[in-house]
Amino acid sequence: MDIHEYQAKSLLSGFGVSVPPGGVAYSSDQAVYVATELGGAHWAIKAQIHSGGRGKAGGVKLCRTYHEVAAAAQAMLGAKLVTNQTGPEGKVVHRLYVEKATAYERELYLGFVLDRKIERIRVIASVEGGMEIEEIAKERPESILQVEVEPAVGMQPFQARQLAFGLGLNLKQVSQAVTIILGCYRAFRDLDATMVEINPLSRSTQKCRSTITLCSVARR
Repeated sequence: MDIHEYQAKSLLSGFGVSVPPGGVAYSSDQAVYVATELGGAHWAIKAQIHSGGRGKAGGVKLCRTYHEVAAAAQAMLGAKLVTNQTGPEGKVVHRLYVEKATAYERELYLGFVLDRKIERIRVIASVEGGMEIEEIAKERPESILQVEVEPAVGMQPFQARQLAFGLGLNLKQVSQAVTIILGCYRAFRDLDATMVEINPLSRSTQKCRSTITLCSVARR
């Protein structure tokens, strides 16, 4: 079962994964209200459809004023987004996710997938976030890190640390990233998922925070 970004974030936050504050809106007025409740001066307005590649299709807008929030919401709601996953028929946007935007240094990639050939959970990470994993594998395969999880023991903290250090994080960020990685693993396991993806996982000087633009939790 594919779910929307805001639903996935709610699930993952229950497993200790840090996500930026946000709220759902079904109208431009609601979008402005959510932005005022969140506070700050920058917001991301995101179309909620079951598809990746929303940003490239115009389904993600960064706003600096409430007027921009209202305009972005009006433009998206009721519009049809066509991505490389929807096909030419596209999908109509019926709801938005308004999220407090945070500054970051770099976008990383983190994904969990059920590898049926080896009957293991495969954890994939890369320093090249913000793009499809297929593109990363094709253009910069050397940037991809992988770990296989033994079903009998589950994912271990040393495996999460191995990935975190491989992503070039500092000691403080490694500790935070380990919490995120292990939280995602527990979500994958307990929700009986076939894939969990955070893209991008952002790196900042303050903390390693999951700013998820696509997160799908697909049940078997």
